[in-house]
Parts: sequence; C-alpha cells; structure tokens
Amino acid sequence: MLLHTIKEVREQIKEWKKQGLTVGLVPTMGALHNGHKSLIEKSVEKCDKTVVSVFVNPIQFCPGEDLDKYPRTLDADNKLCDEIGADIVFAPNPKEMYGEGHILSNDFLTYVIPPYFYTDKLCGKSRVGHFDGVCTVVNKLFNIVQPDFAFFGKKDMQQLIILKKMVQDLNIPVEIIPCPIVREESGLALSSRNKYLTEQGKINALALSKLLFNIKACYNKGVVDTKYLGETAYSFLNDNHSLEYLEFRDKDTLEEKTIADDNTVVFIAARVENVRLIDNIELR
Repeated sequence: MLLHTIKEVREQIKEWKKQGLTVGLVPTMGALHNGHKSLIEKSVEKCDKTVVSVFVNPIQFCPGEDLDKYPRTLDADNKLCDEIGADIVFAPNPKEMYGEGHILSNDFLTYVIPPYFYTDKLCGKSRVGHFDGVCTVVNKLFNIVQPDFAFFGKKDMQQLIILKKMVQDLNIPVEIIPCPIVREESGLALSSRNKYLTEQGKINALALSKLLFNIKACYNKGVVDTKYLGETAYSFLNDNHSLEYLEFRDKDTLEEKTIADDNTVVFIAARVENVRLIDNIELR
C-alpha cells in the first residue's frame, strides 16, 4: 500500500493499534538495495505490520552534497517492499513532512538536536548539522507511525548510536533493532551511493572493507594498541583513496579508544572517485 500523506498513515496505524497489532518501521531514503531488504525482512518477521518510509530528507544534506542527484526509484522501491511483505510504503514529499513553505533551517523549523559529544566527531565533523536533520526526521516518523520497533543498519553506526541516545533521552516508546551490515560477495558494504561508482571504482572501494577485516584479524591475534592497528590500514590505501578518517570508538558512547577491546568499533570514511563511502567493523 503506497501512501503519501501523514493523515492516511495515521488512520491505518490507528486501525492496527485497535487490533493490538505490533508495528515495525524501516526508515529509508529509497534506492533500496539488499541491505534495506534485510531490514524489511527482519521487520516482517518480527512484527505484525511493517511500514517502510521512503523520503529523501533535505535537512540532513549539507551544502554541496548530493541532494539533487540522490537516486530516487520509488516505483522499484514500492515493488520490492510489496514482494517482501511490507504493508505500507510511506513516501511523503518535503511539503508534507515540513509544512507549507518549508523553510528548512532551524531559524524557522523545530529541530531535534542530539548531544554535541556524539556529533562533533566521525561523520559529524565534516557534515555539520547532518545528525540534527536525521534526528528530526526520525523523531517525526516515530510520531507519525508510532512503531513498536524500528530497524536500522549497523553500516551507519554513528547514526544508530545517536538515535538510540535520542530514544533514551526523550523517552520515546520504541525499541531500536540494530541489524548487521550487508555486503557484496567482494566484501563491499552495500550503499545507495555505490551506484555512483564505476566498476573500477568498486574494486578500489574494496580497500575499506579489506583493511577493516585486517584490523579485526590483528586484534584477534592479540594486538590492542589502536595506533598500531590504525597504521596497518595504510598498506591498503593508495592514490585512489582520499581518507577522511579512521578511528577507534566505543560502540555505546563514541569515546575514543587508545586500547582496543571487545566494545570497540573501527570507523572509516573515504572518497573513491569523489564518492564518499563509510564502513565500520565491531572488534568483538
């Protein structure tokens, strides 16, 4: 069922709640791939009803980012959701989500601002305001859909940690279900932005996952000094990679780690063919 308005979604949710049915939400920006598919499948398996939102959220894009060219494939997305068993695909436009005129700045629009400690590092360092936009739209979706469970992939691990913090701090009655990263057979983490890469670009992008797997292998052999572990990564990188960061952080608090342990996540962001890619690996 493809719906475009908040009113339609709320009416359907109201009927489900009357019947005592559990509702799962999978927030997406569309251009669905097998990573999204795995989230939807988990929701369909766990919940009585599943809502998939498809919304390219303008307020989480920073100036100069790819808002205008971000892939939009609603017909294909809707078909995939229907095949998997999702009950609603909610595909609003910015006017529906943010109102008439929608001046999309916090001078005029109420934003949900996550703690600075969680956003002044990793992706938040170069994408200032990005997580404000993410938290704002996800909070709105939670208010509209009122899900019992919400499913998010671990590829966007910083986002996942921040959203868990938001739910905890704002007493939002939803359980966030973290879901594993889905990779191509080659090891490349699935992303909608992979569509921007050439075939050679995809080969070059494999360095990200290879160096993460190597760091984990070194950790499993007893190496815990994060400075040394980080240095092992550079043998995988060359002129085809523009490294933005490679960092070791606590998987609950995002505090920096100098000594790795089972609660450590290794985060990486790099550009390949000027496409910004992120990946991570849990050392446990």
